Amino acid sequence: MSDSASPSRRIAVYSGTFDPLTLGHEDVVRRAAGLFDELILAVAIAHHKKTRFSLHERMEMAAEAMAGLPVRVLPFDGLIMDFCREQGACAVVRGIRNMTDFDYEAQMAAMNRKLLPTVETVFLLPQAELQCISSTLVREISTLGGDVSQMVSPGVAARLRPQPLQA
Repeated sequence: MSDSASPSRRIAVYSGTFDPLTLGHEDVVRRAAGLFDELILAVAIAHHKKTRFSLHERMEMAAEAMAGLPVRVLPFDGLIMDFCREQGACAVVRGIRNMTDFDYEAQMAAMNRKLLPTVETVFLLPQAELQCISSTLVREISTLGGDVSQMVSPGVAARLRPQPLQA
């Protein structure tokens, strides 16, 4: 546990690439923030993926969207369980849109439990009308000139304009 974390504080981590952060992500964040003393939105550096937005841009968009919520936005690299240990987290929050997400996330939760048994995985479903939204679909629709204003916050929508993928 990190020195800054009190043993009585319940800290959770919600990690992802957030390329970009969607309204579905924001819904999960808002509800998770109500369940824990502190929520950390951990933005993955994502060396293994080509991203539309740089880490700096993704963190900026997340910080703008999280303004007013008890959420810290931090970058992370490596194993999420190592990050949880460093932050003194008791839980990992995962958003589940469908059974495909559940199958993948259940397998990840089982592996994470082997790595750090003291950290629980909490699954949250976004509101029904947000369950069809994914960052991948938002990027594709935006790249093709479609309107994504019902899928992302206004700040994110303003940044979504045709641009090349980051290397």
